[in-house]
Amino acid sequence: MRVILAEDSTLLREGLVRLLAEEGHEVLAAVGDAEQLLAAVEAHTPDVVVTDVRMPPTHTDEGLRAALEIRRRRPEVGVLVLSQYVEKRYATELLTPDPEVPGPQNAGRQGAGQGAGHQGAGQGAGHQGVGYLLKDRVVQVDEFLEALERVGRGRAAFDPEVVRRLLARSSRTDPLSRLTARERDVLGEMAQGHTNGSIAAHLHVSQSAVEKHINAIFDKLGLTGTTGYSRRVLAVLRYLGS
Repeated sequence: MRVILAEDSTLLREGLVRLLAEEGHEVLAAVGDAEQLLAAVEAHTPDVVVTDVRMPPTHTDEGLRAALEIRRRRPEVGVLVLSQYVEKRYATELLTPDPEVPGPQNAGRQGAGQGAGHQGAGQGAGHQGVGYLLKDRVVQVDEFLEALERVGRGRAAFDPEVVRRLLARSSRTDPLSRLTARERDVLGEMAQGHTNGSIAAHLHVSQSAVEKHINAIFDKLGLTGTTGYSRRVLAVLRYLGS
């Protein structure tokens, strides 16, 4: 996989370069600020960009702004954002699709359960993956690499802690509060980017049960008229962040 890294901490940046190279990935560029990141993406053709949220000069949201610009300019490039903290605004902005950007949210309609499960295997050309991980997750090398692979295949990869806090913050809102405990478990697994088969294995239930829960979730959240990928990941999490 062809990767561009943007991280202002030299130690972490060089560590990630070495890790990715050892795993067989090609690091096209490793930069320390958002301006260099945008220039590197224009100069190369990465499969995935991995970027910190806070970078020079103000150390606020330069990396996120660059990630959103990459999504707009280069919708075929997956974006994996790293953050020190769970910041709801950042996750929401990253997840909100740009209506002018072609992508999986504009794909044809699919069945809420079974169709969504099949598409988890991979999205294909032009289908942008997106992810949001806490930096602590990078230390869990296998989890970081799995998230990178998911984003590279056009899927979603969200830190379990990010998902947990988004769900917790929304627990008193309606209609999310209408979800059963099991439906909330399934929604959390979906938000992390897992397929129906993976969710079934994690929760020790049948895949058909997972599909029924997903249909119930979409119905309760009023997402029955949304297309497949948006309904499964982007529209659900955008709703959670509203």
